[in-house]
Amino acid sequence: MNNFTTFATNFIKVLKMNNLKTLCLTAAIATSSATFAGGILTNTNQNVAFNRMMSREASIGIDGVYYNPAGVVFMGEGHHLSINWQLAYQTRTIDNDYPLFTNNVNNPTTPRKFEGKAFAPAIPSFQYAYNKGKWSFQANFALNGGGGKCTFDNGLGSFEKIVGETALAAAQLAGAVDRVAAGYGVPAIFSSQAVFGNEGKYSYNSYMHGRQYYYGLSLAAAYKVSDNFSAAVGLRGIYASCNYYGYVRDIKVGNMPLYKVLDPTKPNAADIELSCDQSGVGFTPFVGVDYKTGRWNFSAKYELKTRIRLNNKSVNQAPSIGNLPDNLRNAYIANGVPEAAADQILSNPAIQGAMSSLKQQFDSRLGKAIGEFEDGKSLSGDIPALLTLGAGYNPIDPLHINVGFHWFDDRHATAHNGHHRQLDHGTIEWNAGIEYDINKRFTVSAGWQNTNYGLTDEYMDDKSFVVSSNSVAVGGVVRLSKRMKLNVAYFHTFYGHKKVEEQVDLGTAKINYNSDYTRNNNVFAVGLDVDF
Repeated sequence: MNNFTTFATNFIKVLKMNNLKTLCLTAAIATSSATFAGGILTNTNQNVAFNRMMSREASIGIDGVYYNPAGVVFMGEGHHLSINWQLAYQTRTIDNDYPLFTNNVNNPTTPRKFEGKAFAPAIPSFQYAYNKGKWSFQANFALNGGGGKCTFDNGLGSFEKIVGETALAAAQLAGAVDRVAAGYGVPAIFSSQAVFGNEGKYSYNSYMHGRQYYYGLSLAAAYKVSDNFSAAVGLRGIYASCNYYGYVRDIKVGNMPLYKVLDPTKPNAADIELSCDQSGVGFTPFVGVDYKTGRWNFSAKYELKTRIRLNNKSVNQAPSIGNLPDNLRNAYIANGVPEAAADQILSNPAIQGAMSSLKQQFDSRLGKAIGEFEDGKSLSGDIPALLTLGAGYNPIDPLHINVGFHWFDDRHATAHNGHHRQLDHGTIEWNAGIEYDINKRFTVSAGWQNTNYGLTDEYMDDKSFVVSSNSVAVGGVVRLSKRMKLNVAYFHTFYGHKKVEEQVDLGTAKINYNSDYTRNNNVFAVGLDVDF
């Protein structure tokens, strides 16, 4: 009886906690994860000029509407417009090593590679400025966060980990129940190879898809205090639109479909499915300054945190185990066990206590897991405050050299369940760029950017992760006419690896679950600048 209680307790913990956790994991496949360079939830590639050079904080140009709003006032009078288009392709790869993966009857190998593909075919942005006298009035539209879709066709390692642990616990529980039944003269049923077996073998189907767009519209004004110094102030509004869909289906332990012990009348009784739409709005002010002296230019900009509360519209499905005792009884009877014997077994105090605890704790955990994405719920999704510094130098007229610094205050950008507090520090970026005017018609450029996230082992999660990186860029400018120029660019991001080791206590043994996170990112871009 003690063995049964131990096994049952372990099963309860796995089934109630991990299956419910699965639902939560599904929901957040792409949240808090930037598709491009920038802070945890910030895109800084809002103009092709940045894509080809990486450092534009101290440049004077129409792209300065985002990078250096104070410097835009030093452009000529009149209207200035920039239209930009970007295409991005990214893969997110996690290598997981877990001994229980060898129990997957369809793919009994470990380590296992899980890969998600993110594709954003059209990422637009627009910058506009009207300069008159000492004033510049500006507007910017771009994707300030997110920027694409990500799909894991075969789910995630954390999902399979959960299924594998559940399968092992179910096999252990089956054996324990059969041992209790043997005391009543009932032969083994649930631990037979026709049902759960005793090895923890499993199979399942899983799919994840996430989409996240944070649309930003800003308005700003800059004033030329003197021929060398200017200041700017502005306000940005954000509209967030996100969608997450995923499922874990067709779970089978041994030769037994899991739904048959939950509700044999419903083939989807053991399925976990999430369909959640999120939306929210936020506003933040920003300020900037620019100072020119000789062949040098210096700039600074600060954006306050954008407070965003995301509202859910969801249609979710999760398993219910309320009918588990009746289903076990029916299973006994279907296998020839007399009703009286079945009732005796299931009325055993240890079994009764285990079933009651199972339902109570399962329902409790389920409420917590679904609560984040339940219909009508509001949750935090802030964009961090941002400080940028830049310095530009023109040693000779055709040569322009820029360096820049970004600091994102990610630790104070509120995320659900305080996830932001697990970071060591906010994101730090260093960048440098160079451009050279070959002649009056053509300019070539190149750049580099280092992004360092304050990642910890606790922060890493395969449903949504970032990895520190180095980006390199190349591109150029073609002056089509006196008032029109074309920007073209390509940049690639070289991501590092973040390795995490987690010790899993299965009750009877402790084993390691290892994860190796990395990414790959490519961005192509073209933009048209027009003065009129």
